[in-house]
Amino acid sequence: MLSYEDLGRGDVVVLLHGFCEDKSLWKDFEEDLSEDYRVINIDLPGFGESPLLEEEVSMAWYADVLNDLLEELAIQKVTIIGHSLGGYIGLAFAEKFPKKLKGLGLIHSNVFADTEERIHIRNKTLIFLEKRGIKRFISSFVPPLFPIKTRKEMQGKIQEVIQMGNEVSTHTAMTVTCAMRDRPSYEKVLKKLVVPVLYVVGKEDTSVPYETSLAQIDIPQKAIIYTLEGVGHMGMLEKPEEVRKAINDLLSKVN
Repeated sequence: MLSYEDLGRGDVVVLLHGFCEDKSLWKDFEEDLSEDYRVINIDLPGFGESPLLEEEVSMAWYADVLNDLLEELAIQKVTIIGHSLGGYIGLAFAEKFPKKLKGLGLIHSNVFADTEERIHIRNKTLIFLEKRGIKRFISSFVPPLFPIKTRKEMQGKIQEVIQMGNEVSTHTAMTVTCAMRDRPSYEKVLKKLVVPVLYVVGKEDTSVPYETSLAQIDIPQKAIIYTLEGVGHMGMLEKPEEVRKAINDLLSKVN
């Protein structure tokens, strides 16, 4: 059973949260966007109120879950806004269902497959999760998503993200870590896309380094780039007004 919010009327915008987050991440955005659009804000399976019943998943599997929901709701075309993991799923959806996509927002996400270094980090994460469990992992995982110099002022938001993560099962975190580690590159998918693609890039993002973002922004035929100074991996919380502006820019350009 997939948990989601369905608000507003008009062209459809799908909001996808990131790893160890839930749909509450997008709550303020959902309310603003629903004034002009129909907004579908989803708890991805394994997060929030959506259970994960599978032993193995992939980005393509998550794309199928999203497509099943859209078919259930009789929605033909969407713009997808995805944070990190949500962006990976948006890319997988673009690969499988390109005719259903009007626009794609990649918020601190990455079109490339994991590097060998990143695969090594994912494998260490799996070992840590198995030995220590989700709460110990989340307490060490979340703060570095924010730049060191802003962590004190962002402490309230950091605790909100930690609380989201503490609700995730260790099994889900391990299962989805494997799926992220094993995901393919979506470079060829992006090259073929004719719809606008938004990149929101954090200059201080250590999860998707600035250099990695620079290497992917020229791939789409129609790219919109917003670079956020002094921002890490959580621009929606760090500089929400700038991310809102970026999303609205994308939505103004979709057909």
